[in-house]
Amino acid sequence: MKVLITGISGNLGRRVAMRLSHNGHEVLGIDRRPWPDAPKGIEVFDTDIRKRPAEEVFRTTKPDAVIHMATVTYLTDRAEERYRINLGGTRAIFRHCDNYDVKHTVFVGRHTYYGAAPDAPMYHTEDDPPMAVSTFPELADLVAADLFAGSAMWRYQDMTTAVLRLCYILGPSKKGTLANYLKGPRVPTALGFDPLYQFIHEDDAAAAICVALEHKVHGVYNIAGPQPIPLSALIRFTERTHVPIPERWFNNFQGKFGLSRLPKGSLNHIKYPVVVSSEAFREATGFAHSFDEVQTMQSFLWS
Repeated sequence: MKVLITGISGNLGRRVAMRLSHNGHEVLGIDRRPWPDAPKGIEVFDTDIRKRPAEEVFRTTKPDAVIHMATVTYLTDRAEERYRINLGGTRAIFRHCDNYDVKHTVFVGRHTYYGAAPDAPMYHTEDDPPMAVSTFPELADLVAADLFAGSAMWRYQDMTTAVLRLCYILGPSKKGTLANYLKGPRVPTALGFDPLYQFIHEDDAAAAICVALEHKVHGVYNIAGPQPIPLSALIRFTERTHVPIPERWFNNFQGKFGLSRLPKGSLNHIKYPVVVSSEAFREATGFAHSFDEVQTMQSFLWS
């Protein structure tokens, strides 16, 4: 199968690309970031997914399947640019998939779509609404991209479409939202709160994306790894010191005293859990994670 990956030069994109190539697929990629040491057999096109050259990649290579991972977070880009990339880019990719007869498209989203709130269910299922728009405004563009990808299931009915909502990714690369939160020696927490945190090893995340593609799943699926653990245990096991801060002062401490700088909307995600049920995906594909919670934290700590 010829597979085109957008966002291929990112940490997770590279892992997915190498896994697919190892499994015998022909792998192409689009990314504005270079991958100078890409393995032989993986071709990377240096272009913006919103620009005409990206459409030319579709026209000339005619991929059988597309994995869309070219989205950015509040940690890397300004709000205006995020909207252009996340929503505008997602719309462009699905339009190209339809115009050039792509048979299967996989959109890789995030479990933070569901938002964190005191009255949220213990385990979110795929039918739960996107509360992140109101609880964490900085995630609105990612929620919009997720919703557009979901609408593609009926908008482009000749194409198999999967929307994957991955929980936090953790591993030896030390890349990602959770890794950035844990990067300093001291980690800010909200005084009086100790929510459950759910994460998956980055190799298991890459494997799950490949499984979704190879099983040609259609629909929306949550993807998770081992059981969630309390935030305090996660901080302690990764040999950080948690610094409880009263809620009224939390935002004033951001980026100071060796603490991470977080957006204002992130406070709810430090107070309340966002935990998903991945039962539907496991039943559809037989996927099973290889790394438990201890192994995943160790890989992050000892790399």
